[in-house]
Amino acid sequence: MTSSAFVYVTYIRTTPDKLWTALTTPEWQKQYWFGVHQECDWKAGSAWKMLFSDGRVADSGEVLEADPGRRLVLKWRNEFREDLKDEGWSRCTYEIEALDDAVKLTVTHVSEGRKFIEAVSGGWPKILSNLKSLLETGAVALASK
Repeated sequence: MTSSAFVYVTYIRTTPDKLWTALTTPEWQKQYWFGVHQECDWKAGSAWKMLFSDGRVADSGEVLEADPGRRLVLKWRNEFREDLKDEGWSRCTYEIEALDDAVKLTVTHVSEGRKFIEAVSGGWPKILSNLKSLLETGAVALASK
């Protein structure tokens, strides 16, 4: 089977440490990820899960790499839609690069599942636009999905 990928690059006026905190802290995540948050200790080999506001598991997986302020790689599987869960595991990589007064964030999500990549291709731009707006202005761009 051939892998498909979704890649999103954005530049955020922040620091690598502030971006890392926003990516890995539930209080930040809930603000830009439409109420969803992640539970993890952000160490390689650790279990990772994403939870809806009502406590249901949205996605789960494992931290494959964690280099604070630089790189985060997750093994990722959708848990709430059977058609996406059946497509198996994907891999999501966050690459963080400092550039003067800004940070380049590249998110690459790779999967062998076509439906899964279609789904994340619709979600990531909204989530990452909210993240950028929140870090730069203190408010998200989109209040709901």
